[in-house]
Amino acid sequence: MAKWGEGDPRWIVEERPDATNVNNWHWTEKNASQWSKDKIDELLNGLEINDKIGSCIITEIEKMEGEASANNRKAKLIFFFEWTIHLKWSGKISGTTKSIEGTVIIPNLSDENNAEEVDVNVSTTATGPDADAMKQMMRIVGAKAIREQLAKYIKSLKEDFTQGMILPKKDTEVKNGEQTKVIKDSGVKLPSSVSTPDMKQLQIGVKVEMKSYTCKQNFKCPPVELYNVLTQPELMRAFTCASVQVHPSVGGTFNLFEGNITGTFIELTPNKKIVQKWRFKTWPEGHHSTVTIELSDEGDSTELSLKQNGIPSIEFDKTVEGWQRYYWEAIKRTFGFGAFLL
Repeated sequence: MAKWGEGDPRWIVEERPDATNVNNWHWTEKNASQWSKDKIDELLNGLEINDKIGSCIITEIEKMEGEASANNRKAKLIFFFEWTIHLKWSGKISGTTKSIEGTVIIPNLSDENNAEEVDVNVSTTATGPDADAMKQMMRIVGAKAIREQLAKYIKSLKEDFTQGMILPKKDTEVKNGEQTKVIKDSGVKLPSSVSTPDMKQLQIGVKVEMKSYTCKQNFKCPPVELYNVLTQPELMRAFTCASVQVHPSVGGTFNLFEGNITGTFIELTPNKKIVQKWRFKTWPEGHHSTVTIELSDEGDSTELSLKQNGIPSIEFDKTVEGWQRYYWEAIKRTFGFGAFLL
């Protein structure tokens, strides 16, 4: 894996799996996008809809765009998902042999809606009484069947995909999916995992020394331009020279440098302040630092103040160099905001 100073244009650090999310305190994020695509394909592709009017089958998932993630904060699971789905269907009226084809568009499968509230928009390219009857069947019977499958996806995302996300606390063990108390420490130090006939593996948290980092930068631009550079996907894509996924709203996630930096927006005050939960991919699993960026209008420039708490000490120097090299220098070089470190 590339290290700092080797000229790699991506923000990548050496892997050190040396801590756990003790007592589930830190925000743990698990990407559910590919799992969701596979699950939705399993539930919808080939789905048969039958009624006295006729029968129909979903023949193809023509388009599926969006993302999903599951998050654990203080042993509470939080889900984010948003999908737009286009389906193709083919059906026949009872007693006929002529196929009627059409589409289904689902524009709003998201964590903001229950499955019953999801829009299922049906259309067909055919005309005539049979086509109208089949479209009406799909709008009523087909939509109900599709929503039932989407409800299964949401249930599975919340119950199956998240298995293992909430770790046992230091004085608990997991048995048949439930946490139960174990005997308190008898004074004997245990290894990182214990396996006995009566107890499954017990993960013991490892304390990691943390550091904080502060810096100030001056950029030759108004605050609104710098704020946009730090929050808007198209501008972030420009200075990182890589694909990005950014949702600039409170609770929205970001994924930069090909997945090596991820996190969540905690607070956004336009043109003034950005607070994020922020982590390297290879930091101890589930551990996030807190990044606070404040922008101050200096008239002919903008002063940026950054404070980052919770950096693992072993990663401190690399983190500092990463901000300087892949953020500040890259932003100034890309947008011509050149200035100097204060």
